[in-house]
Amino acid sequence: MKQSNIMNSQQFEGEYGGGRRSFLTMTGLVSAAALTSSFGVSSAHAETTSTSAGGEFVLHRNGHPITDLEALEPLTFAGFAHATYFQVRNSQTRAIDLHLKRLRDASLEMYGTALPDDQVKDYLRAAVEASPPDHSVIATIYSQAGEFTASGHDATPQMLVRTVGPWKAQEGPLALAAVEHERDLPHVKHVGEVGKTYYMRQAARQGFDDALFVDRQGRISEGTIWNLAFWDGETVIWPDAAILLGTTMGIVRRQLDRLGVPQKVEEVRQEDLSRMSGAVVMNSLTPGIAVRRIGSAPISDAPEFVTQLHEAFAAEVPAAL
Repeated sequence: MKQSNIMNSQQFEGEYGGGRRSFLTMTGLVSAAALTSSFGVSSAHAETTSTSAGGEFVLHRNGHPITDLEALEPLTFAGFAHATYFQVRNSQTRAIDLHLKRLRDASLEMYGTALPDDQVKDYLRAAVEASPPDHSVIATIYSQAGEFTASGHDATPQMLVRTVGPWKAQEGPLALAAVEHERDLPHVKHVGEVGKTYYMRQAARQGFDDALFVDRQGRISEGTIWNLAFWDGETVIWPDAAILLGTTMGIVRRQLDRLGVPQKVEEVRQEDLSRMSGAVVMNSLTPGIAVRRIGSAPISDAPEFVTQLHEAFAAEVPAAL
């Protein structure tokens, strides 16, 4: 790849690692409270609170509060698991159908079997109803067989649901480093991905807000924890590459269809950025944060594009589980 502003893996050698923190025997956790504070996701792009006047946040396994830490021992090495995150406001959330599909498809891919949708929804509901009206949900599905073993294909998946304070999206516009990187199983939201945190931190050290990924064919694909969308002045453009189809992306796409807004999927390369009239990132926290620069390429300001995406997201009516 000849683009001078794409950083390769050798350029990223450094002191940072990243990924999910190990726990239980590796950290000496001795209480459910300690486990609750250590398990989950932290991000430079999300702010959260740990308590609320409306109730207590919870950690559930298979729909019940955690009482036996030994039951979580398979998660000591937690890389062979997948997850979904979503926001709850006023005890309601959007597009639970997309989260159920994500969890079902990932379980079938990784374990060859999946928990029934109704059962997964019951587990989610139990945690949401026991939590304050406004919170964030981290739902992880894992195998009791653990990692680094060829056995366990017939193990019934287990589900861990944690609620934490409501996350707040980072403010934009953002400058993104362009990094040559392809995630393993990009269509699965699996956990323990060192690359996401590693490249995010390296980008920050170089003065960027975050990083986006460019595949070996030179196509822009996705961000570390974001989907990307571009605007050519008339049409919303979704990058054609191997990516995780985000739930917020799914909401926006189906609502843009309903609203009659043109959209298409096509390859986007760095040399195409000069013809773009705008770009955003999106994830469970927001349907659109403006991007002002990718590598050395400036991106035009397009407030009407950002507004359009937020309006599309708002058109998806939230509902109780």
